[in-house]
Parts: sequence; C-alpha cells; structure tokens
Amino acid sequence: MIIAIGFLVIVCATTIAIIRSKKPLKLIISEAKYELLYNAVGSRYLMQDFLMRKQNKIDLQVKSGKTAVITGGTRGIGLEVIKFLLKCDINVIIGCRNVQQGESLLSKSRDEDIKTGNIEVYQLDISVLESVKKFAAEVKKKHSEVDYLINNAGIMFGPYVESRDGFESQFSTNYLGHFLLTHLLLPELKKAGTDKSQARVVNVSSCAHVVGKINFEDINFRKQYIPAEAYAQSKLAQILFSNYFNDLMIKESEHVQSHAVHPGVVNTDLFNDTNLKTVAPWLPSLLFKTPEQGAYPVIYACLCPDLEGKGGTYIHNCATISPSDRALDAELQEKLFNFTKNLLEIEKFSATL
Repeated sequence: MIIAIGFLVIVCATTIAIIRSKKPLKLIISEAKYELLYNAVGSRYLMQDFLMRKQNKIDLQVKSGKTAVITGGTRGIGLEVIKFLLKCDINVIIGCRNVQQGESLLSKSRDEDIKTGNIEVYQLDISVLESVKKFAAEVKKKHSEVDYLINNAGIMFGPYVESRDGFESQFSTNYLGHFLLTHLLLPELKKAGTDKSQARVVNVSSCAHVVGKINFEDINFRKQYIPAEAYAQSKLAQILFSNYFNDLMIKESEHVQSHAVHPGVVNTDLFNDTNLKTVAPWLPSLLFKTPEQGAYPVIYACLCPDLEGKGGTYIHNCATISPSDRALDAELQEKLFNFTKNLLEIEKFSATL
C-alpha cells in the first residue's frame, strides 16, 4: 500500500513539474512517458527488494592475496563494497576523481575496526578516455594480476553534457569508460584467472535497463535529450557488453567471467537532483535499500563460490534473475560491441591501444 501511494504521489507531482517546464509538447509527452515507465519498473523492483530481502546476504570469505579494482567508491554503494572487500583481506585499488578522499578511506576503515586488506588510490575520471588510459597504466605498473574488476562509478540524469571526448555524459561515464577500462586491464584479468578460480568483471547496472534502447543513429541524443532515456540506454549497454564479453571469454578459453548487477533501489546521492527527491523526499529513506544493502549483490557477484564458471548472469538481491529480452539479444550484443570498438578505435579487444 505504501509503495502504491508513493507511486501515485511521484507520478502526479512529476507530471505537473514536466507540464510547468514550458517545454515543447512533443518533449513533454516523451518525458512523461519515461517518468511513467520508470515509476512502474521501480515499483516492481521495490517490491522484489522487499520480497527477496532474506536472500540479500552473503557470507564473507577471506581472500588474502587477491586484488580488486573499483571505479568510484568514495561514497554510496561503492564505499560499502570497499569495506566488504577489506574485510576479506583483499587489496583494493580505487579509481576516483578525489584522490585525497579515497586515501582517507583506509584510516576510516581502521577506525571502524577493519584491520585487514589495503587500499591504493589513483586519479580517475571514468568519463575521460585519456584519464582511463592513465589509470590503467598506473595499475599495470604495480600489478600483473587483477582478480576482480568492479565497474561501479556512475551518474544519473541531469542536464545534457558532453564529455571531453564528445560523448553524452551518462553514456560515457556509465558505459564507454568502463568498456575501455575492461579492455585495458584484460591481460591482467586473464593472468589472474584459473580453471578453479576465474577472474571476475562486475558491471553495476540498474533495473532502468528494462526500458532502455540503443540509439545507434544518435548515440549522444543530440536531436532530443531526455535524461531518463539516456540513462536507460547506458545501463542496457552495460548488460549487453557484460553478456557479450562473457561469451567472448568462453570462446577464447579464458578464465574470466562477467556479471551485471542491479544493486536494488538504493538511497544514494544519485537521486539528489531527481524529481523524486523534490516531490517526495521522505520516500527513499522509507522504502529504498541502504547503501550497505545495495552492496551485498555486488560482493555476491565478486566472491560467491556458487557463481564459479557461471558468468553472463544478471544478479539482483544475491540471486540470478533474467534481465530484459533486449539485454539477451545476441545480435544486439555483437552490434553494440563492434560499434563501441569503432568509437574507441580498438582494433582487437584486449590489445594495447
């Protein structure tokens, strides 16, 4: 009942906000459509979070000597993921914009009585391709093996902005930069993986992928920009890549597997500039997961022994579920993979640029 009431409040309030925006009628109708789709999908997944709450847990295992690379991580879900990794005695390499903030996490974790694991921090703006290359080079200098790559950093909604390389910011941040990073660190992932313990790539996606489409003709949405549409595209792209990448590793007989994760509907800073926080600021704290609860499925995808050799899956509440039919489309996966390689001027995936 509470979810239903919250849904109606959001729909009514956001519809009024869109109409008052004085935008062209066509754009108003398109934005309203996405608001309705998002609220419908979000409500369904909120209910799943509630019904599956007892499954959303994992027993942490000591993984001394293992190395994990994570993008973002100084706040929200990523911060909680790092704490869990440290508890497993894993060396965590953080790529983030604010290096000083990242470096402070180790002392803070020690204050929280987390005595294991270690942290290295390097500057990374995942939306800037040159920054991704520099970050990967720093990792490669000190580490010949990477056991876990967690593509976590992300942005949601906001006004139209293009990255330094000329790509729509959500596509560049959520997907394109992580595609490039996976490509660059693939030799280290391959070296870390064994037949009994495969290296893992974990892409933190979203249930928003359900309403996503890949706009190959206007990948940057320069003709008409709807933040929710662009976000859904970026999250669908993550899952399409995750599935194709896993199949590619199987074909090449490499001991690397990948997983896409929906952490749940989580109360993080991503919602700060949304209509939701404006019209119903009480709702997230009442109904959404905490960042710690959102971190569980990410850690599950990284460490759960039951997933060994079972890549190409979509994880939600520490369980494998099916993503959208579009995310499972093999032809679309291959088309996007080749399209992205062309954008990044990659001739052979995993070869050095």
